[in-house]
Amino acid sequence: MNPLLVFLGAGIGGVLRHGVNMMAFRLGSSFPWGTLTINVVGSIVMGLVTGWFALRGGSMQARLFIATGILGGFTTFSTFSLETFALFERGETIAALGYVLASLIVGIGGLALGLLLMRQIL
Repeated sequence: MNPLLVFLGAGIGGVLRHGVNMMAFRLGSSFPWGTLTINVVGSIVMGLVTGWFALRGGSMQARLFIATGILGGFTTFSTFSLETFALFERGETIAALGYVLASLIVGIGGLALGLLLMRQIL
């Protein structure tokens, strides 16, 4: 049952990721705005989910479905690595460095924000 929950959640997360990437693609920029958005939003949601489970508990099945499945299917760190390399390869060094710094700083900050918000709510 657990693998099925992860599978179903990852499918949902993948469809959500695809939707965000398609919206970003319509911007017509070579900068990976979709992946940046996904990494930041995914970090915030992971902070909220982790905060909820840490403070309120939850079943292993819920954790697998939401954190491992949906968020695992939604977030795209491996794509982040590929796109960073591609920016460097195209000679867009400033954009690549900006992308890495923004992803790390805002992503980790987003996770902290999500945790802090959940701690204030609960």
